[in-house]
Amino acid sequence: MQQRTVSLARSRSRHALAAPGATATLAAIAALAVIAALGVIAPAAAATPPRYIPHAVAPGSPALPFSDAVLAGDTLYVAGHIGLDARVGSVPADADSEAKAVMDAVKHTVEAAGLTMDDFVSVTVYCTDLALYDKFNAVYRGYFPGHYPARAFIGAEKLVRGAHFEVMGVAVRTAVH
Repeated sequence: MQQRTVSLARSRSRHALAAPGATATLAAIAALAVIAALGVIAPAAAATPPRYIPHAVAPGSPALPFSDAVLAGDTLYVAGHIGLDARVGSVPADADSEAKAVMDAVKHTVEAAGLTMDDFVSVTVYCTDLALYDKFNAVYRGYFPGHYPARAFIGAEKLVRGAHFEVMGVAVRTAVH
């Protein structure tokens, strides 16, 4: 009777290891352990606190309740930017000037965080008139001397302050610039 019980226990353990997904799960756990041991994944205790890139406020203007970007580790999350002309506090009248102003604002924010435009991995552009796609692209191309990041160009009914464009994105600091 005792031998039969042992045999049944061995049989169950053999089936438990052969259960669908069990081998893959064990392999994934082992791979994560190896990656962590190699230092590819930084331990949570060693993580640096996020660095907030403040929103630039014109003198006499109220502070807005957001940061222009947040740097968490090597990843920079860039908030939506519009192309305000700082001299007059509104967006330029023509789309070309506005596209340049918004991309200048994004570039300024990225550089304030110590990154470059080449560090962008993803960009989202909101636009109130999809007919401006080619005009925006003509300006946009000049800000990425290397590879272009992934990008979405999304139609929006309205944007704040009458803007035609709002640009946001994610950049990851690379070791080589």
